[in-house]
Amino acid sequence: MKFAVRWLALLLVSFLFPPLLMAKSPMTWAGCGITKSAFMLELAKAFKQETGQDIYLSGGGATKGIREVANGNVTLGGTCRHLILDDAEKGVKLHPVAWDALVAITHPDVTVDNITHEQLRQVLTGKITNWRELGGEDQPIVLMLRNGKLSGVEMMARELLFGDLNVEFVSQKILDESGPLEFSVKETPYAFGISGVSSSRRNGLKILNLDGIPPSQENIIRGSYKLFRPMYLVTSNTPSPEVKQFLAFVKSAKGQEIISKTGTVNLDEGQHLWQPYRQHMKQVIKSGKGIFDKD
Repeated sequence: MKFAVRWLALLLVSFLFPPLLMAKSPMTWAGCGITKSAFMLELAKAFKQETGQDIYLSGGGATKGIREVANGNVTLGGTCRHLILDDAEKGVKLHPVAWDALVAITHPDVTVDNITHEQLRQVLTGKITNWRELGGEDQPIVLMLRNGKLSGVEMMARELLFGDLNVEFVSQKILDESGPLEFSVKETPYAFGISGVSSSRRNGLKILNLDGIPPSQENIIRGSYKLFRPMYLVTSNTPSPEVKQFLAFVKSAKGQEIISKTGTVNLDEGQHLWQPYRQHMKQVIKSGKGIFDKD
C-alpha cells in the first residue's frame, strides 16, 4: 500500500513539475580561450541562473571551436577568426557577438610603453630582437607566440598586419593556447607576445599602446585603435532549440550588457566597426596588404 501511494505521488509530481524529474542535458562549448576568458564564463553563469541550463566550457583555440562543432563533438563553439575554405569548416555558422582587438603584451617590468605597427611587424618576423631597439633596456626580446597559423591570434595578426597568411613569425617559444601564452609572458622577464585585449586586460598583462593609441574600450569602439576583429559563437547550420535559446540570450540586451561590463566591446557599441573591418578585409584579399599599408 505504501509503495502504491509513493508511486502515485511520484506520478503526480511528474505531471505537475516535469523539470524536477527531467534534468536538462548539459550543453558543451569549446574554442577561443580569449572568448572564454573575456565573457563566456559570465554568460554561461547568467544563462544557467535564468534557464537552469548548464554549459560546460573548454578551451582549445579558435580552430577547435569551429571544427569541433562541425564534426558534432560539441554543442557550441567560440572563435575570434573567420572561416576558411576547408572541408573541416563546412556545416557551421558564425554568429558575431562582440569585438576584440589584437594587442602587444609584455612582462610587467618592461619599460617600453608604446610600439609602432612597423616595429610590431619587425618583432614578429625577427628583425627586431632587442628591447633597446624599442627604446627599452639592452636585453633580448623573449618572443612568445601561439602555435599554428590558423589560430585566431596568429591568423588575424597575419591578415591585419601583413595581409599575408604565409608570412613566417620567428619565435623559439611556442604555446598551444592563449591562456598559457599570457601566463608565460606575465611570468617571464623581457617577454613579448600578442593576444586579445579582452583576456589580456583581465589577466593583468602589460599592454603596449600602438602608434601612441591605447587599446581602451573607448578607442576600440571609435575605431582609432585599428587592430579590432569580431568575436563569434559557432553553431551548426541546424542548431537545436537550446542552442537557439542561448544565442538569443547572448544577443539580448541582458547578454550584451554582460559582455560590455567585462570590458569587451559589444555589438551595439561596435556596430559601426563593420564597415571599416570589411574594407580592411577586402583590401587584404585584393592587394595582399595589411590595414596600415597605403595603396
